[in-house]
Amino acid sequence: MTKKEFIAAVIKASKTACSVKCTEATLNSAFDIIKKQVKKGKKASYPGFGIFSLKKRKARKGRNPQTGEEIKIKASKSVGFKPSAGFKNYL
Repeated sequence: MTKKEFIAAVIKASKTACSVKCTEATLNSAFDIIKKQVKKGKKASYPGFGIFSLKKRKARKGRNPQTGEEIKIKASKSVGFKPSAGFKNYL
């Protein structure tokens, strides 16, 4: 689903007279808030949907699959998502 299709689906599901621009601005704001919360190391949760959180990976050793040479993998950050029980049951 593309962003354009997603916005159209939200408008259709909400059954409101909100414009495409209004809906897009609202969704962009919601996702920006989630990104800012996760970046701060806080959880962003939406009841019935799930929780977004920051995941930190420690530096570790790995292997180059082509040469077998040992390499250092830097520490990194990622986003984790844990679906709510209701969302899991829906699937």
